Amino acid sequence: MEENKQRFITLLKETNRDGIDKLLDFLESSDFYKAPASTRFHGAKEGGLLEHSLKVYGILEQKVKNNVINLDVKEDTVRIVALLHDICKTNYYAVDYRNAKNAVGVWEKVPFYKVEDTIPYGHGEKSVMMISEFIKLTNEEKYAIRWHMGYTEPKELYSTIGAAYTKYPFALLTHEADLEATYFFDT
Repeated sequence: MEENKQRFITLLKETNRDGIDKLLDFLESSDFYKAPASTRFHGAKEGGLLEHSLKVYGILEQKVKNNVINLDVKEDTVRIVALLHDICKTNYYAVDYRNAKNAVGVWEKVPFYKVEDTIPYGHGEKSVMMISEFIKLTNEEKYAIRWHMGYTEPKELYSTIGAAYTKYPFALLTHEADLEATYFFDT
């Protein structure tokens, strides 16, 4: 986990964004590096969020380089979006315990992750808000982070999502990278 943490920090520092050190200080004081990516679906383990974020970065970087059209997306944009798209999950999960039978049929208390959302502001929009408290995001970065969940959003937003992907195709690649990281690697 420490190697992943150092790689994550290095990648963000190399963006040279004003305020990135303050953002990294915030992450250091939070549970970001140890948090799960979800309660039970993908990366539901200590450090799962960090692993997921790095995997999204690797996939998104390749998608931008190998895309059928040149989107002219800067490397620092790829890093900011991929590594921070789920910052909304910082200080979001808590460990609790429940009873479960072990392998020999004896009841015992086992840990599990539960949601404790102290800032109920959505998902993508919450990540944009949190990042913006430290660094300035471009419009393309805001759209990509806000709409990285794609068509898992409520159906009433589908036309808005489509319009966002038309305006900023990089946002669609971000959604695809998130899905691929989740379903190909984090399960």
